[in-house]
Amino acid sequence: MPLNKVLVAKPRGFCAGVVRAIDIVEIALARANEPVYVRKEIVHNQHVVEDLRARGAIFVEELNEIPDGGLCILSAHGVSPEVHAQACAKHLRVIDATCPLVTKVHNEALRFTREGYSIVLIGHDDHDEVIGTRGEAPDNIHVVAEPGDVADLKLPNSDKVVYLTQTTLSVDDTQEVADALRSKFPRLTAPPKDDICYATQNRQTAVKQLAKHVDLILVIGAANSSNSIRLQEVAEAHNVRAYLIADVTKIDPAWLNGVQSVGVTAGASAPEVLVNQVIDYLKEMGASQVDELDIMDENVHFALPAELDTVLGTVAVS
Repeated sequence: MPLNKVLVAKPRGFCAGVVRAIDIVEIALARANEPVYVRKEIVHNQHVVEDLRARGAIFVEELNEIPDGGLCILSAHGVSPEVHAQACAKHLRVIDATCPLVTKVHNEALRFTREGYSIVLIGHDDHDEVIGTRGEAPDNIHVVAEPGDVADLKLPNSDKVVYLTQTTLSVDDTQEVADALRSKFPRLTAPPKDDICYATQNRQTAVKQLAKHVDLILVIGAANSSNSIRLQEVAEAHNVRAYLIADVTKIDPAWLNGVQSVGVTAGASAPEVLVNQVIDYLKEMGASQVDELDIMDENVHFALPAELDTVLGTVAVS
């Protein structure tokens, strides 16, 4: 039978940290009478980056590309103290768009280091967020990505170990790593509060439910978006074929052969316009029914940083 139904996950798309980061850049562009530089992608989505670039934002990889004294926005993924020191040395006027939930993990790393713990950070070694967190205590933070990494882990005091996590991981996979750590370090301390962010968990929960009702799942998100990659993995772990696509142009029509129902979701940095474009395409391919699978409501909002006041010299609207 041909395609006839599209089921769209809710929640999906932008989380509160992404909304906050984009708002920060937009406000700076509207109020600053000077170039607005952004270090790295403000969030991991090229469509968002290109939209902000078209509106005047100047994206750079490193701070040495910014003139001394310039206005700089730091991305939502957080940075190490070394980056803050570089900004200070260049007299940059910094607005920090780090997600508050990432900042929480940084603060936990500092606290546990002060208390003499060895810290195991569960995450992906090359991800911007992990690079920033590890920079808080580079000699004391040991990164592991999967259970197999735990066997060779050597720590100075096996009785005083704590694990922290990247905020955008698979909940189930992270639990497997934590279990492996606890087997090796029986007195392992867990984070005081779950480090995996609410939006990552909620989107994974929604995909697990979506997988019960569809033949195929399309996850809209960037290839370097950790939480989007995890959504594809969660879908596949629940025995549904899934593809991660940057946008509608990446859909292969052959994927729809023999498919009657398609589930659609989006990572936490993917804008809703991309979701709508995918839905319109699936309608063109024959889907006559589009429903939303409403798993839960999200009402999380983060205040804008005080630096919008102090750096831009205007009143920030939150």
